[in-house]
Amino acid sequence: MPEYITYKTKCGHDFIPEFVMFLDSKKCIGCGRCYKVCPQNVMDLKVMEEDDEDIDCTYMVLVNDHLCIGCKACQKVCPKGCFVHKPLEVKNDQI
Repeated sequence: MPEYITYKTKCGHDFIPEFVMFLDSKKCIGCGRCYKVCPQNVMDLKVMEEDDEDIDCTYMVLVNDHLCIGCKACQKVCPKGCFVHKPLEVKNDQI
């Protein structure tokens, strides 16, 4: 059975954070909710210009996913379910 990176909560319970692994930009509507709640600046809003109707479309991209702390706030506020999170296994050299 794999061992995952684990934190202790204030009251001493184990908490296994789940870190962002993927953001589906095709599902993203560019609402910016995830950007606003992320405490670590893990993502950024990008603008994709639409030539057909001169409409600019926005969507989120992961730019600093190594800074993710595993709080999953982005996933909780995303109306389209764009995020995939997973716990990280502890490697032998981390024990």
